[in-house]
Amino acid sequence: MRADRVFAYGAAAGLIGDLLLGDPRRGHPVAAFGRAAGAVERVLWRDHRGWGALHTAVCVGGAVGLGAVAENAVRPSRAASLALTAAATWAVVGGTSLVREARVIGRALEAGDVQAARERLPHLCGRDPQALDADGIARAVVESVAENTSDAVVGALVWGAVAGVPGLLGFRAVNTLDAMVGHRSVTYRRFGWASARLDDLAGWPGARLTAVLAALAGDSPRGAVRAWREDAPKHPSPNAGPVEASFAGALGVRLGGTLSYAGRVEHRPVLNRQGRAVATYDIERAVRLSRRVGLLALGVGVAARAFVKGRTA
Repeated sequence: MRADRVFAYGAAAGLIGDLLLGDPRRGHPVAAFGRAAGAVERVLWRDHRGWGALHTAVCVGGAVGLGAVAENAVRPSRAASLALTAAATWAVVGGTSLVREARVIGRALEAGDVQAARERLPHLCGRDPQALDADGIARAVVESVAENTSDAVVGALVWGAVAGVPGLLGFRAVNTLDAMVGHRSVTYRRFGWASARLDDLAGWPGARLTAVLAALAGDSPRGAVRAWREDAPKHPSPNAGPVEASFAGALGVRLGGTLSYAGRVEHRPVLNRQGRAVATYDIERAVRLSRRVGLLALGVGVAARAFVKGRTA
């Protein structure tokens, strides 16, 4: 079986596994990586960019190396290669958990239980929930669905198409490290710099593909492109900006604005000013758009890998 077919069948099986099983409640491989990265951090932490870069290199290099060793070990067996790709895809994508959490919050809002929605929001994003009303929670959920469609689904598929199992594991390692040490706290401002910058680089292609596919799969392709072009450059994140702007335009809603993280208030640019305010029912619309984008990304990844392998055959 050719390598492009192994990726196609394996990635599809992994996405189906995520759809049917979601993330395991115990023993998740990403959680195991997080514990290992935390152990490395305890040894290497210094308030210095160089030590942070070493931490990033050790953790990401370890994940990529493990993927390469495993992929090489099973290469003689087509069935084992397919199973490994499926398992790696299932381990690194998080589309079903994203959808599940978004829908739990959406149902709470539909029932008028804003407090329950506030209590659940930290499972999805790092906003300060007590400062948000129902509309603010709905907006936070839609923004999180948009950003995590890129981080938890499309980005992984892009790097899987480029580099197989090492690409899948490497991308998830980078994304996890950014969540652990890439934020601008006193502890990690210098140590986490390398992880944050590497996450920006690794996420760049997936974010642009997500924005393109959201425009194609949404209700307003023209609105998505306009919001991406006009508003995304104003966003402080080079990757979240295009994704959230494209989702906003595709759904016909306004995203961005004032938000609060850990007691720190930020004033983000408004994305898609022509849109209306987010309503509770837009959560389900965002979820469905996210699902369509993920399926399209799989198709693009399979086609790209087949093209590359065909050219190098």
